[in-house]
Amino acid sequence: MPLIPEEPQIHESVPGPSAVPAPGRTTPTPRPVPGPRPAPRPGPAAQRGPVPAPAPSRPAASQPAAAAAGPQVQLIPASVQGALDAADEAVDLLLDTGRAPGEILVLTTGDPHPWAAHELSFGEASYWAQHDARDDVFYAAADADRAGSRPVVVVAVNGGADDAIARALPVATARAGALMIVCGDPQRVNALISAGV
Repeated sequence: MPLIPEEPQIHESVPGPSAVPAPGRTTPTPRPVPGPRPAPRPGPAAQRGPVPAPAPSRPAASQPAAAAAGPQVQLIPASVQGALDAADEAVDLLLDTGRAPGEILVLTTGDPHPWAAHELSFGEASYWAQHDARDDVFYAAADADRAGSRPVVVVAVNGGADDAIARALPVATARAGALMIVCGDPQRVNALISAGV
């Protein structure tokens, strides 16, 4: 078979990848292959052996004060049209930093998220069964009474009347265990939060 001039010729005498690199040249570091994320591995604490008994907890009087403080609230500036995209980016970041998908609830104040609309096309029963399974990120309308609490709630302020949003934000805060992220116009969201207080 004739060789095309652009093809490199490989001779059997040329050392392969197992050969020692020439002096002054370093061996290339293998790059990670893109693909699905591996399952989280237990940290060093799980490998140490017996765990010492926990220290006595604080007095019970100080614990309700910590629970009354509520979740941490973060505001991501976004237009009404960009609120869904900002919420999706926030979810991606949460997943990339180690949050389990089942810990995240995404609520919309305007049009439903495309995922929610798609899943609802299969019927209410299968849609809410996915919510109850808590296996994946769940998307719902902010006024959905059946949506339960999750450690992280992301609210996309992508439309809706001001009074409906003012009612939805405190409910979303109550559903958030540790963190609530609001994606929307900062002036509008801050005005509605202070009006709802």
